[in-house]
Amino acid sequence: MTSRLDILVWQVHGGWLDSFARGPHAYLLPVDDEGNGGRGGREWPNAVDVPARELSQRSVDVVVLQRLEELALTERLLGRRPGIDVPAVFVEHNTPQTDVPNSRHPLADQTDIPIAHVTHFNALFWDTGIAPTHVIEHGVVDHGSFFTGELARGAAVINEPVRRWRSTGSDLLGGFSRVAPIDVFGMKAEGLAERLGVPDDRVVAAGDLAVPRLLAEIGRRRAYVHPNRWTSLGLSLLEAMTAGLPAIALDSTDARRAVVPGTGTISTDVRDLHTALLQLVDDPGRAREQGAMAREWALEKFGLGRFLAEWDALLAQAQD
Repeated sequence: MTSRLDILVWQVHGGWLDSFARGPHAYLLPVDDEGNGGRGGREWPNAVDVPARELSQRSVDVVVLQRLEELALTERLLGRRPGIDVPAVFVEHNTPQTDVPNSRHPLADQTDIPIAHVTHFNALFWDTGIAPTHVIEHGVVDHGSFFTGELARGAAVINEPVRRWRSTGSDLLGGFSRVAPIDVFGMKAEGLAERLGVPDDRVVAAGDLAVPRLLAEIGRRRAYVHPNRWTSLGLSLLEAMTAGLPAIALDSTDARRAVVPGTGTISTDVRDLHTALLQLVDDPGRAREQGAMAREWALEKFGLGRFLAEWDALLAQAQD
């Protein structure tokens, strides 16, 4: 077992950090002079807000980087260079955005900082050159089963669906809404129905809710709709499956590793997904059965224990 480490990390992707910060280490989250940063109200027993100006006086065993600008930021705050003076790992959350499939990762030409991809899809599509490369798939906190299926509607969780549009598959929701009303949770979903040209009672901006209230709300719907084209593997899909919802997913990114037979439907033919949604909306028993299988599989494949154990192994390797 990895000894307890003092880990410098920023809250960049809240869902990912919600899992990562549940490990046995001390997680140091910088807070600037204006009060920005830190835990942001999250209740993580092993995480602590640290004034950024005090970090140079703190013991830091390893830095977990998630943005390129954190390389220079770490050196400024600690007075040490990540990967050289202090061990570091770079977490790659995102798929490449340009020149696919020839995208060269910004850290491809060095060996001091390993890159940890959150999906095999990311690892496949980024050219990481000589950089040490690992894949640690997502781990999801089990908040319990929330499926009731009392509402003959679909649920989706998409932040900024109007702005992000095709990458998140927001443009596809109009077609789904002709099968069943779709409630879209997440930030800045207002105006989505107007953009889609559908009645505002068919695609509803349902609010940006915190977990587990979010899971309780989507659990009232018959199915989880995941139309994402190019966003790695959304944690919201795994959270919905863990909550007991059957999945209706576009067969892109790494969704195929999550939506296996019996847990829902995955296809690149959107008509297949429309048919599957209609079947689940019309048959709550089928929805409950597939949702139960989705929950069982998600806990087995994306459980928190496996995720934290793999991170412990990588952090230990970074110390060598």
